[in-house]
Amino acid sequence: MRLAFRPALENADRAPPEGAYLLVANHSGLGNADIACLVVGYHDRPGMRFPAAMVHPASFNSWPAGGWMARLGAIPSTYEAALGALSQGVPVLVFPGGDVDATRPIWRARRADFGGRQGFLKIARQAKVPIVPMGIRGSHFTAPILFRSSVLSNLLVFPRMNGVRRFPVTLLGVLGAAGLVALAPAIGWLPASILAMLWIVLPLAQIPWVPWTVRMRLGEPIGHEDLFPDEGEETLRRAYDRVVRAVEDLVNVRGPDQARPGRHR
Repeated sequence: MRLAFRPALENADRAPPEGAYLLVANHSGLGNADIACLVVGYHDRPGMRFPAAMVHPASFNSWPAGGWMARLGAIPSTYEAALGALSQGVPVLVFPGGDVDATRPIWRARRADFGGRQGFLKIARQAKVPIVPMGIRGSHFTAPILFRSSVLSNLLVFPRMNGVRRFPVTLLGVLGAAGLVALAPAIGWLPASILAMLWIVLPLAQIPWVPWTVRMRLGEPIGHEDLFPDEGEETLRRAYDRVVRAVEDLVNVRGPDQARPGRHR
């Protein structure tokens, strides 16, 4: 991880030293480099509490990622699991955009796409904990995604069986499939087509393979009372926009305290 992605966890001192909080981040490049670089970042800071990460059920159900996720202290992405951890004073990491954010095309690398999901806000409001925004930059380029398709998820069968609703077509997947199809004159079109489909579906086509610098930057905590002055739906909408802006600003930081201005949702 250090050699390929040179991960750096910046502004780690902004995380509350004690008590529960919700660490909210963007999810990029299918999430593999995100998680691995976070582990390295926290490993370099022995005194910093590692949060319990909310993970998509597909990761728990797949091999070998399922075993790794459990050993890293991950929890299922459910209200019960998150509230249970927070009630014990454990920080919880959540990627609200999930598969929507992690599979966005490469040209949207510097955006945060939470897909309108507000569940993380309801968890923070119910648990009465602050939200700490975190922007992850660079991981989207480690596994370039060309496009995503819900139709392909159903046609390829295996993705849908694992709970993947939007199947990402990666650059590595296209290159590998093209190479296998090129072997068709030698091995036959049917075997070549089957191998190409399997290559696209298998996790090997989704590994982070492009060396790229990954930066994870924490923002200032947003207090529960500040974010949720009342229980109204309009408050949730404003809180959603505020957190998305905070994460995107952190993603687009180019130097110390120099956020790149940009269009927000």
